[in-house]
Amino acid sequence: MKKMSIIRFKPKPEYFDEYVAAITDFISTHKREGIHEQYVMTKDDEVFSVVIRDADMLEKSAKEGVEFLDTVRHMLQEYNPIDRHTIPLTGDLVL
Repeated sequence: MKKMSIIRFKPKPEYFDEYVAAITDFISTHKREGIHEQYVMTKDDEVFSVVIRDADMLEKSAKEGVEFLDTVRHMLQEYNPIDRHTIPLTGDLVL
C-alpha cells in the first residue's frame, strides 16, 4: 500500500523564495528510501509538499522530513499554537 502526504507551509514573506529553494533542493538531492513521487507546489503565500511513499516507510520518511524542517523552521510562520509550522494530511492512496 502507498501513502500520500500533503504538507502545508507558510514561509515568512522575506524567506519565501529561500524556503522554496531549500525544500526543492531537499527533495531533489536527498534520495529517500520508499519515496515514489515528490512535488513542491506554491499557491499564494503557501508552499505545499506532496509525497507518495510506501506505507511501511512512512515513519522513517516523516522523521527525515522533520529533521529537514528543524533546519528551516526559522523561515516559517506558525499557523496556530497546535499545528505550529505545518498542516499535514496523510492517507491511503487509492489507485
